[in-house]
Amino acid sequence: MKTKTSYAACVILLLLSFSVRAQETAAQRHEMATNQLKGLAADMSSQCLSDIQTLDDWKKQRPELRRQLLEMLGLDPLPARTALKPQITGQLERDTYRIGKLVFQSLPGLYVTGNFYVPKSATKPLPTILYLCGHSPHPLGAKFQYQDRAIWFASHGFACLVLDTLEFGEVAGIHHGTHDLNMWHWLSLGYTPAGVEVWNAIRALDYLATRPEVDKQRIGLTGISGGGAMTWYTAAVDERISAAAPVCSTFTFGSQAEHWLARGQCDCIYYHNTYLCDFPIVGALIAPRPLLILSGQKDSIFPPDGYHEAFHRAKKVYDLYAGAGSDRIREVDDNVEHSDPPLFLREARQWMQRWLKGDATPLPEETNSPPKETAEDLACLVKLPADCTNYKIQNQFNAQAPLKNPASRTGWERRRADLMTQLKEKVFRWFPAQKISFESKTSKSTGSWAVRYGYADYKEVSFQTEKGVRVRAQLFTPKHGAADAALLIYVKRAGDSFYSSDMDELLPLLGHWNVLILNPRFTEQPMSAAEYTDVERTAVWAGRTIAAMQVWDILRSVNWIVGEEKLPASSISLYGKGEMGILALYAALFDERVKEVILNDPPASHWQRPALLNVLRLTDIPEVAGALAPRRLVSLTKPPETFDYAARIYRLQRAPNQFAQAGSLPEAPEVWKQPGGNFRP
Repeated sequence: MKTKTSYAACVILLLLSFSVRAQETAAQRHEMATNQLKGLAADMSSQCLSDIQTLDDWKKQRPELRRQLLEMLGLDPLPARTALKPQITGQLERDTYRIGKLVFQSLPGLYVTGNFYVPKSATKPLPTILYLCGHSPHPLGAKFQYQDRAIWFASHGFACLVLDTLEFGEVAGIHHGTHDLNMWHWLSLGYTPAGVEVWNAIRALDYLATRPEVDKQRIGLTGISGGGAMTWYTAAVDERISAAAPVCSTFTFGSQAEHWLARGQCDCIYYHNTYLCDFPIVGALIAPRPLLILSGQKDSIFPPDGYHEAFHRAKKVYDLYAGAGSDRIREVDDNVEHSDPPLFLREARQWMQRWLKGDATPLPEETNSPPKETAEDLACLVKLPADCTNYKIQNQFNAQAPLKNPASRTGWERRRADLMTQLKEKVFRWFPAQKISFESKTSKSTGSWAVRYGYADYKEVSFQTEKGVRVRAQLFTPKHGAADAALLIYVKRAGDSFYSSDMDELLPLLGHWNVLILNPRFTEQPMSAAEYTDVERTAVWAGRTIAAMQVWDILRSVNWIVGEEKLPASSISLYGKGEMGILALYAALFDERVKEVILNDPPASHWQRPALLNVLRLTDIPEVAGALAPRRLVSLTKPPETFDYAARIYRLQRAPNQFAQAGSLPEAPEVWKQPGGNFRP
């Protein structure tokens, strides 16, 4: 008897293993979702500027593309051009040039430091270089590390302003907020330090325009690494730049994703890609002004496939201006790593001589000169300003949308319609328009104790939510039919219980309701902080976040269960803990079939979680909660005080009782009142 039982058990286990094999493993689904991000970036890169055939095509698109870039940098609308309050806090006199120690405020309290090198022999306005520093740490400013560049220009008939970065300026701010500080609200604010750096460069141009030594028609821009990226962006959005030479800073998002390079990059390198614009568009926006691209063949963070592709796609637009073989865009690379070797220095200098001075005479190769001044001598500030905002500019630069109390139901309905439009345009713009099949894979496993002990029928399923992305779900249906039973979709978050028997809070519903337990993408496999950061930042290149993709997965689960399982759509509830409840709330806004959302310990604001691209520039969680009215919204815990705003909306919609608090999950949907609620197995 023992032998027969063991044999039967083995057969059952074997059959179960085969049924499980028919589906993917959690690890495989995780890999699918990760690979999809690479594929999205690759597709975007392959299509970049492909619709531009004529110069008229480009000129029609250019204004809007420029505006979109400004918006993705956090610069649309541009901040007010407040008083710069420039100060020359000291001056160093050298044989052939002088160095001014410059401090100005690009915004009130946002201090920028730099050194202004001017030839002593200047008798008329000079061609001028704005040099943007890379990531070179020094407590007295990065400019100390780049003085050799400025000295060369000042010794060859140029004025040159070397600008400190926000991160490594004399008044230090933050660059690596999402990179390693878990400041995911930056995504919700649409904030990138690139916006501040570009704004500082724009204001530096404003300052240069006031200097009599500067020829405003002949300003060149260059820099390496982070300074190179800012060279790209600033030249793209500010026409006052006559020639640009970015160094070791050129990429496509396809290349960055393929090599999985988010971990190696500062936040300032990227814009938040709301409009799915690949980087070559930045180069095209500089056209037809001269652009020299300098890159290292061994650069581990800006590899050759990316910078070559960016050059070729931008050149297509340059050629429309000047014909094939245009010499206004050029690419130079060398067998070096992420560095600025003598070849690159010479090429950048020749480029500026040619286009700012009309002198194409080849220059001799020179080695980097050792620093001539100490960092202390070049420092612009004696002490830190008491009113500086550099430390907190990341929380102020992009204004959060205020929540305004609507005066009437009509006013609220207008606001709600506008909010839905903005959410579709700015937060969930990437939502797929093309319908794809679910390609469901089902396992009618008998391994669940809920089945074994008569609670419900059960099957495990995976289905496709986007092309190549599959998610796992577990469906429990009443044993005596589900035709009139209500539906609860429980959206699990990463870190929620993982034992198959952990269904205690669902037991009162099993046998009475249809219950779907959904694992959206990136919730099944544990991710380290570093891996999560890589995935989240890579997702932003495709205009999305992990949370936004999970909203789509919830929407697809509703479509799957109604369309594939033919379960009734008359009473659908969504349930999620923490931030998953908020994602369920967003899904409900996009699908009117959802009659109820159940929250459990919801966050008060997107400043905590979940991260949704640009959302804080449009709204915040309390208004989104109010937008569900008059449909039912229930919290299993006392909602944060911020939800008082949602309660006001529910009162305005004459549905105050539909915003409620319940003591348990079965009490939230009032299970005994729902179809199937009186059924006993």
